[in-house]
Amino acid sequence: MLRHPAAAPLGLLAAGSAGAAYLSSRDPHRPGQLLPFCPWRRLTGLQCPGCGGTRMAYDLLHGDLAAAWHDNAALLLTLPFVAAWFAVRLRHGLAGRHWRLRTGPRAVAALLAVAALWTVGRNLL
Repeated sequence: MLRHPAAAPLGLLAAGSAGAAYLSSRDPHRPGQLLPFCPWRRLTGLQCPGCGGTRMAYDLLHGDLAAAWHDNAALLLTLPFVAAWFAVRLRHGLAGRHWRLRTGPRAVAALLAVAALWTVGRNLL
């Protein structure tokens, strides 16, 4: 099945906007909110590399950069790169061109190593 190259980034933009609208009305810092949980943390009691991401997104939506940094600094530092990737993919898609980010095995290994170091570091400190 063929689809327009902009379908995926526009769908992601719509889903992200809907998720942001829902999250902005829920406070993940308070218990009892209908929000996703981290299965890794629930099973082990340890934080995964993404733990705090929901709280970080909530804090960013409400303009609190310091609290977002406290919730998940590593994830916050990756946001400009993810935004740049998304902008390039959307631009190419709207122009009718398919575009994919090409990563080699070394880049994947480096990302996994950074995630592992972040996980160990945040659970030790």
